[in-house]
Amino acid sequence: MAARHGDEDGPGSGSGPASHLTSPATPPAPGSVPAPAPASASASASAGSVSGGSASGGSEATITLDDVRSAQKTLSGVSRLTALEGSRYLSGLVGAPVHFKCENLQRTGSFKLRGGYVRIAGLSPEERAAGVVAASAGNHAQGVALAASLLGVRSTVFMPEGAPLPKIAATRDYGAEVRLCGQIVDETMRAAKEYAERTGAVFIHPFDHPDIIAGQGTVGLEILEQCPEVRTVVVGIGGGGLAAGIAVAVKALRPDVRVVGVQAEGAAAYPPSLAAGRPVTIDAPVTMADGIKVGRPGDVPFQIIENLVDEVRTVTEDELSSALLLCLERAKLVVEPAGASPVAALLSAPESFEGPVVAVLSGGNVDPLLMQRILRHGMAAAGRYLSLRLRLTDRPGALATLLGVLSTLDANVLDVSHVRTNPRLGLSEAEVELHLETKGQEHCEDVREALRGAGYTVMA
Repeated sequence: MAARHGDEDGPGSGSGPASHLTSPATPPAPGSVPAPAPASASASASAGSVSGGSASGGSEATITLDDVRSAQKTLSGVSRLTALEGSRYLSGLVGAPVHFKCENLQRTGSFKLRGGYVRIAGLSPEERAAGVVAASAGNHAQGVALAASLLGVRSTVFMPEGAPLPKIAATRDYGAEVRLCGQIVDETMRAAKEYAERTGAVFIHPFDHPDIIAGQGTVGLEILEQCPEVRTVVVGIGGGGLAAGIAVAVKALRPDVRVVGVQAEGAAAYPPSLAAGRPVTIDAPVTMADGIKVGRPGDVPFQIIENLVDEVRTVTEDELSSALLLCLERAKLVVEPAGASPVAALLSAPESFEGPVVAVLSGGNVDPLLMQRILRHGMAAAGRYLSLRLRLTDRPGALATLLGVLSTLDANVLDVSHVRTNPRLGLSEAEVELHLETKGQEHCEDVREALRGAGYTVMA
């Protein structure tokens, strides 16, 4: 189904409702973290609602299927019905149809507009007059900026000083006043909350509010409409707003559908939190997937995910790079690392997913410089790019002889660095660093072995 296009997009444009135990037919993959389900989870799912701790730590907030449907009406004519695209390559690996839910093609380049718009639309006239404030390194910033502009509300967005320039420019173009503050999102979050207290502006949390979750849940309704035969939905998890919203919608209407969450291995706060039964903070999360780089689950989405999400898996940086490369090469889709996390999970253990599968590509806002580094990393992880250092005798024609050997191996030389003056080298030695384009892991090993067989000392 084709997406509806607007013209406001600027730059950077299981078996049961709450079974957290992987069934014998789908053995847990490396990095998967089953979580125990409360006894009441099944009833909550069938009722179409779930309760979670409030964002303020007070009374519990209940999010129902009706809330998600109401959010869908609010978003009518605002958010796009994003395309559902099939992936023949992943379908072959899984042994069943695999589809991409392309939220990377949503307005502002991610799903964040949905929750942001629903949250701001629900404010009172007095609250709207006071304006809104948010903190984000990219996607939430752009979503809030556009949502506020569409609703005629003044917005201020705090972003880290090191935020990519295209994301800063896009947020400004969508109408927000951007203030650069701090080095990490936690610092900008504190600054935004202080601003809200000082000015009376309403703080729009990126994931820890019922309206945000209801808005994100509209993705789940669309998945069921576009792929009614779906058996598994795979979605990335940061703070948990998107996964929680999808789980509320999907489990209320189709409790037989498995919902699988995915986190980056270096920023996986949900596995220890699910084990502890409460949100746990992890220190210094590290991952290229900044869209899911969150150190603590939100109180509201955590309870929903604990009750309704069947499984949480983790993926490595290499798997994220390979997934992003696959989306670009095979699906012709620009996807950011966080958006590619469900694809990474499918690539790491395709046999463990029951199809048809829908993988949610949550965003496509990736800095071009980061994209360049990720693609090179992804090519290396896939055996498509090989870096070597080797020693050779320093004599005329030695480098030409080496390049001749490589030409017979069908390895494309991308870059050569030739070093003659280095304390670690002997008087008659030279060191060469090579960057080669190769055809896979087996080809990489063939190149290394052939160079050793030709008498070269391969250092790396």
